[in-house]
Amino acid sequence: MARYTGPSWKLSRRLGVSLSGTGKELEKRPYAPGPHGPTQRKKLSEYGLQLQEKQKLRHTYGVTERQFRNLFDKAGKLPGRHGDNFMILLETRLDNLVYRLGLARTRRQARQLVNHGHILVDGSRVDIPSYSVKPGQSISLREKSQKLNIVQEAIELNSFTPEYVSFDADKLEGTFTRFPERNELAADINEALIVEFYSR
Repeated sequence: MARYTGPSWKLSRRLGVSLSGTGKELEKRPYAPGPHGPTQRKKLSEYGLQLQEKQKLRHTYGVTERQFRNLFDKAGKLPGRHGDNFMILLETRLDNLVYRLGLARTRRQARQLVNHGHILVDGSRVDIPSYSVKPGQSISLREKSQKLNIVQEAIELNSFTPEYVSFDADKLEGTFTRFPERNELAADINEALIVEFYSR
């Protein structure tokens, strides 16, 4: 299944989660799109709940179904809880860490920066958004990419950097210092439902 490229605000409202990370999509109309507006009340089946949770997480990180499933299977081979490992692996994606460092305002924007060759990992250009960054690796911008408007704007507007990354605003360089703990990641995702979905 291809990556979703449609309107993210509509999708955010359907899934009940802010895909941009700003929360703006749900401020004005915190209900699913459609002609019945906030009066829509649909009780989801157990399968429906599991599917919705999977879609919420998949669209939050902006990955294809195949990438999502491959990462899920990889997480199952690691010691520890399957759901926790899965969330942590999603967080190690290069496009996600570019977003976490505040070099892009959305993950979609971060993915474009990586795709277009603006991002360096340990000084070498990496243009694969799904590249798995290891703790200790540095992420920076190519010199000629440092003046990009979208980057400058993102840095100015960034108000939060998670504790598992560090960022030097003068050098425009960040480091993935350690794997995150589960409690540092999205609280509104119930990953146990996703494990159940794939275990059916």
